[in-house]
Amino acid sequence: MKHRNTALSAILGLGIAAALGTAAPVQAAPATVAPVQHTAAQSAQHYTSAKQEAGNKAFFEAVMKSVAKKQAAHPGLKSVTITYDASAAPSYQSQIAASAQIWNAAETNVKLQSGSNADFSYREGDDPQGSYASTDGHGSGFVFLDHAQTQEYDSVRVTAHETGHVLGLPDDYSGPCTELMSGGGPGPSCTNRQPDAQERAQVDALWANGFAKALAKADLAPRS
Repeated sequence: MKHRNTALSAILGLGIAAALGTAAPVQAAPATVAPVQHTAAQSAQHYTSAKQEAGNKAFFEAVMKSVAKKQAAHPGLKSVTITYDASAAPSYQSQIAASAQIWNAAETNVKLQSGSNADFSYREGDDPQGSYASTDGHGSGFVFLDHAQTQEYDSVRVTAHETGHVLGLPDDYSGPCTELMSGGGPGPSCTNRQPDAQERAQVDALWANGFAKALAKADLAPRS
């Protein structure tokens, strides 16, 4: 995983191997393109590769700023609603909906919902980098779901893991299968789709005090 300064983008999550550090960005292919074939070893390498914490933080803060700017007129809100657009990932509608349900059941300070004027979107296609989350740092971000990778690994786990980055969680590939953000570390046999207690607490803490914190992060809080 790396942070591309020249493109002002932060790439994080399941998909980028360290060996791709000098590679040019790969554009997401349309869903109609034939899937790229990965060997199991290649897919595991992408899925369990390292990433920079700065990239994860950039995506989280971009989403937080987007939410804050849209809802600045409602500073009294105790929880934050993050809106997503899944129209560019038609093959993953059920997985995306399931991921939103998983996180919404797990959290109280932040909720995910499908809608227009979205804070981030989902896309699908074929990319040798695998699945990842990306932002330009200015409130425009997306989660990319790779066809080959989501066939080898549990597709809902992949989607929920990437959505965890949207909510502010980093990767922890050395963790056990019971930890959602361990991603592909435990291998393709791991099908756990639920964040553990520590992950749930971390997300709630990141969005603590609801919208007030989002306003502060977006530098929109009232000044005395």
